[in-house]
Amino acid sequence: MNITIIGIGALGSLFAARLVDVAAVTMLGHWPEQITAVTQHGLTLVQPDGRSRTCPVPITNNPADVPPADLALILVKSSQTEQAARLAQTVLKSDGLALTLQNGLGNGEKLTAVLGQDRVIQGVTSEGAAMPVPGVARHAGHGQTWLAEQPGAAPIVALLRQAGFQVESSRNVDSLLWGKLVVNTAINPLTAVLNVPNGYLAENKAARTVMAAAARETARVAAALGIRLPYPDAAQHALRVAQATAVNHSSMLQDILRGAPTEIEAICGEVIRYGRFHAIPTPVNEALYHLVRALENKKEPLP
Repeated sequence: MNITIIGIGALGSLFAARLVDVAAVTMLGHWPEQITAVTQHGLTLVQPDGRSRTCPVPITNNPADVPPADLALILVKSSQTEQAARLAQTVLKSDGLALTLQNGLGNGEKLTAVLGQDRVIQGVTSEGAAMPVPGVARHAGHGQTWLAEQPGAAPIVALLRQAGFQVESSRNVDSLLWGKLVVNTAINPLTAVLNVPNGYLAENKAARTVMAAAARETARVAAALGIRLPYPDAAQHALRVAQATAVNHSSMLQDILRGAPTEIEAICGEVIRYGRFHAIPTPVNEALYHLVRALENKKEPLP
């Protein structure tokens, strides 16, 4: 299978380093330092236990250099999804499929608008990764990945399993999307605002209170949409995730630290939008949304 990974940051690098052993993989993106590092030295993946391996992976910023793809794996930031959809349209074979494992809501819909509903597979992953320097991806922790049960998904599930990922099919991917969104709204913006690792939210009483409030608020919006979350208590689940990923820096904090745009619009912004539509107040998400926007607008990244 020919796979194009659109998005060459931490998560894209994790999937590329794993999939290159079982498929023909090309990375496609627009991060010059990453392209230079991987081209010159290969892609290094550091496992959670500290072991590392380096492998050659084709990487480019030019879609004309990409072989026709059976699968486009979309792992860009949510603000770049429209551009990724156009790239996927360029590199995919006529019967090729796009799989999104991105954070937040609305990515599948943006891809569908360009590629058509039958060519887009919605997925959810709790795999964690970080990029300490270009060319080096650190696997921050193993997680579960789910793909919507639909035509064409089964071979992709099998391939991801062959690459070492824990993957399942789901008939109710909306539940899983919102289940992850609850965690994203509870942890990501608060860690970005406080400039702390995930575990701080579990240890500090005031932070834990805000985290729980954000989780419950997002869960109420999901309930208004008729979506049943894949766990009974949103606040307790967010707390468990913060504890289990205590040393991790959320992707939103990583974005703020390097002065990059965040995914706040696809996370808290979507909760706010759905909340207004269903007359569900979302004051915690709104506060976190505006605080992160304020950080994005700072001229200098956090020290």
